[in-house]
Amino acid sequence: MFDVIGIGNLNYDIIMLVDRFPEFHEKISAKKAVFGLGGAAGNTITWLAHMGLKTGFIGAVGNDEVGRAHIEYFKRIGVDTGGIKVVDVPSGIAVAIIHGEDKRIVKYLGANEKRELDFDYMKRARHIHLSSNPPRIIREAIEFASENGITVSLDIGEAPLPEDVEERIDYLLMNEDEYRRKFGSLDPSLSKAKNLIITLNGGGAIVRDQQGRIKEIRGLSAKVVDSTGAGDSFAAGIIFGVLKGWSLEDSAKLGMLLAYLTVQKVGARSAVVPLERIVEKSRELNLNLPFDGNP
Repeated sequence: MFDVIGIGNLNYDIIMLVDRFPEFHEKISAKKAVFGLGGAAGNTITWLAHMGLKTGFIGAVGNDEVGRAHIEYFKRIGVDTGGIKVVDVPSGIAVAIIHGEDKRIVKYLGANEKRELDFDYMKRARHIHLSSNPPRIIREAIEFASENGITVSLDIGEAPLPEDVEERIDYLLMNEDEYRRKFGSLDPSLSKAKNLIITLNGGGAIVRDQQGRIKEIRGLSAKVVDSTGAGDSFAAGIIFGVLKGWSLEDSAKLGMLLAYLTVQKVGARSAVVPLERIVEKSRELNLNLPFDGNP
């Protein structure tokens, strides 16, 4: 049995920090570059594995060095790889060029387009987390989870939100811009999801739980070096908290902490640390999170 199975992309990230973006046909030098494994759901599962949860993954990688690196890395940190297909298509790539808070990204989905749901594998989960998936995968996974008593979280990202299954989503995560585009305002009552988490520009979040209670979580002040993976880290905090029986508010505070750690490093997984260090940091920042079992 798994605490969480992630479903989504597995990419190789190439991240370059520049003093300015190049002009047409111009070559410039990056002041810093980071290369590493990425993909939104993969980043979230990486945090959760380091935090001691039993994790698995459904995705697809190419029969190449990048694909083998993903599988070897997951095995090393304790993520089950039984749901990852190896296909004869190159592994996914994401290239990001970053200048201050402005970020330009080009993605090649590659093998990611070949992933398929494995329902026997999914039956072994307490919770399923979806990020960077096409509407068909989202819809089928949510319907399956709902019918089998498995909770599900959805980080919708750039995908359209399937309205026919929205009310079955246990935890819907959207950033402020995504929510405004979809619903026209930040009114949390407009979404039909059971629990809603809206991450705010500049940090913090608005959460609305299943009882309709709305809370605004204030962000932690950090100098943003690279925001890559911050939303994925936030999702990990939500998932860890709710699986431990925490309130949605406390779970969002943990998500905020993980995002705070992430934006201070270059790369989606550079800030990942074990649970012990997260507990220490939460106490340093006086977040009063119930790691000891007491709210």
